[in-house]
Amino acid sequence: MIRKHSATLHGHRTSFSLEDEFWTELKAIAAGRSMPLAALISEIDDGRAPDSNLSSALRLHVLCWLKNAVANA
Repeated sequence: MIRKHSATLHGHRTSFSLEDEFWTELKAIAAGRSMPLAALISEIDDGRAPDSNLSSALRLHVLCWLKNAVANA
């Protein structure tokens, strides 16, 4: 199910929509990197293309993270 989430990035509130599975993986990635979830979302936001949206950038980050984990297993 897709749910709306909110985060504060550089002092501004923003919202994005993610499927529960992507949300769960984002939290796992943040925990695995020993960083707050908000910091991970901010890092992904900072690295995304200006013409892309945050929801897509978050999904792509999860996909790349999981692909790298499989390749390195």
